[in-house]
Amino acid sequence: MEGEVLAELRKDSGMSQKELGKVLSVSSTTISAYERNKTSPSDEIKIEIAKLFNVSLDYLLGVSKEKIELNWQNVLVLHEHFTDEVREEMLEYARFRSASISKKRKK
Repeated sequence: MEGEVLAELRKDSGMSQKELGKVLSVSSTTISAYERNKTSPSDEIKIEIAKLFNVSLDYLLGVSKEKIELNWQNVLVLHEHFTDEVREEMLEYARFRSASISKKRKK
């Protein structure tokens, strides 16, 4: 996890390290270690942090620089019983629609 991202999210929300630690059931020292990249939280804690700050794990982990707030308008849920072919078709359509909407907004 990118410690700088966590620090930014925490500060933007107005939380202290102690307050965030309390929410996550860890010490403020642990939060400080996360933010300085001295230790990394468990996957469960990463998920809780992403939920708490309403961001994707990709953003939290530094995979994506785009801060996308999660909500039902920008989350595509693919049922586990869909075949790989159906999943790919749905993702292609979602990409197509997203690109088409982006083009309209730029005009």
